[in-house]
Amino acid sequence: MKKTILILLAITISSGTILTSCTAVKNTNKTQRGAGIGAVAGGIIGGVLGNNLGGGGKGAMGAAIGAAVGGTAGGLIGRRMDRQARQIQVALPAANVVRVGDGIRLVLGENSIRFDTNKSVLNTISQTNLDKLVPVLNEYADTDIVISGYTDSSGNSTSNQKLSEQRALAVKTYLSSKGINTSRFTVVGMGMADPIASNDTAEGKSQNRRVEFAITAKQ
Repeated sequence: MKKTILILLAITISSGTILTSCTAVKNTNKTQRGAGIGAVAGGIIGGVLGNNLGGGGKGAMGAAIGAAVGGTAGGLIGRRMDRQARQIQVALPAANVVRVGDGIRLVLGENSIRFDTNKSVLNTISQTNLDKLVPVLNEYADTDIVISGYTDSSGNSTSNQKLSEQRALAVKTYLSSKGINTSRFTVVGMGMADPIASNDTAEGKSQNRRVEFAITAKQ
């Protein structure tokens, strides 16, 4: 019963400390936030669990392990993702690169990957832009990549679903042909879901015919 109370207390304290830490580091980058919050939570919970579930006398060791896992590992992943995001943006200035949590969202729209209506063929410009991505993706071989294909609202949902899968597969096939390990890729067809522009105009439809990457650290 005592152990249970102590564990609940640790979680409660860590939750409050995490909230305080979030306020304190709200202006830092994602690397710093991940490392700071991870270290605080890992240290507190690790200390209590190490001391009370490990037979006593192991609080310092538990705190050290918790801080190391939460802080160092989280910070390392964050730093690498920050660096990779910057390199992608330099390689493809027209792409939309956003750091999300411990990952990267990369939107390859009409200025980097262009698809004609009802087509999934990569033209020369698209291939050239993907070539610029290859060195960056190869440098960070410890990441997984989900490739999501999208369409505009032309056609029915069934045909658009198939077309979106073909577009994502076309990008995967091309990148794999350039030496990127195919096991890193997962291909998803999103059909006409989640438009990023209005489908009421030709310009908007062109933007919606796109491919998105979700890049995350291997688990």
